[in-house]
Amino acid sequence: MNAQYPVARPRRLRRTAAMRRMVAGTRLHPAELILPMFVKEGIAEPQPVGSMPGVVQHTRESLRKAAHEAAEAGVGGIILFGIPAHKDARGSGADDPDGIVQVALRDLASDLGDALVLMTDTCLDEYTDHGHCGLLTADGEVDNDATLERYASAAVAQAEAGSRMIAPSGMMDGQVGAIRAALDANGFAEIPILAYAAKYASGFYGPFRDAAECAPQFGDRSAYQQDPAGPIGEALREVRLDLAEGADAVMVKPALAYLDILRQVRDTVDVPVAAYQVSGEYAMVEAAAANGWIDRERVIMESLIAIRRAGADMILTYWATEVARGLS
Repeated sequence: MNAQYPVARPRRLRRTAAMRRMVAGTRLHPAELILPMFVKEGIAEPQPVGSMPGVVQHTRESLRKAAHEAAEAGVGGIILFGIPAHKDARGSGADDPDGIVQVALRDLASDLGDALVLMTDTCLDEYTDHGHCGLLTADGEVDNDATLERYASAAVAQAEAGSRMIAPSGMMDGQVGAIRAALDANGFAEIPILAYAAKYASGFYGPFRDAAECAPQFGDRSAYQQDPAGPIGEALREVRLDLAEGADAVMVKPALAYLDILRQVRDTVDVPVAAYQVSGEYAMVEAAAANGWIDRERVIMESLIAIRRAGADMILTYWATEVARGLS
């Protein structure tokens, strides 16, 4: 039996910073952090993202500098999102060998080697003129099966350019299997897949759509991303399907509003689990801090600890470099 008050006093283990540090049950390490980065074709200077203070659309050169800084800080990986100069209905830039992400990957692979993991978002929304994550049918629906061929082609192009982890985010049924088959058939059996397995149709993505210039030109993505109020167990079904198709790790997105889902996934699977601290989470903290309403650094760390405590092995966060420096 446990002792009771006044013999039991939990505060004894909280009295000093050294004591709290020694008994901490949740810790962050720089290698667990992944930095999302945006690179835009045809710009001469980095372009600030108005809704995400501190985040920019990079040029090739500024991307190289920022990636080097992330590696020096000990960040575990970076994930690239590209904004092409020209978009079309099929998202041609996604698998163009001279597309902006492929060019940037070759730069970074040459610069950094294996100093961190080069990851790529594999989707079409940044590349299509309509802003949806796949090819469209004549009546404007996203064509799931036709889109799989485009994802597979993009994944191979990214691997050829130097991506060391493919991260399909479009929530198309069968996307992991199609990408795995294409990678294997083209000599990239060693490249892992981080599946956006449980990605919700969230209101927290707004600032990202500014950064990636990928807002849908009509409708929304509710027909293919998960419903926040969807069936109990749907997330785990999606995760199991992705693992059965060959995913090496899985992701929950967004993070803070879905910590319950993150915990369920962590308790169910035996592969690494990632969580994406998305643009809306970032923007709200930065805006509140700019108004003096919260302690910025304290809230950043508290939010990351919460995500880690809920079960994330890896956290995608726009604060990755800053936090990694602090941890180091």
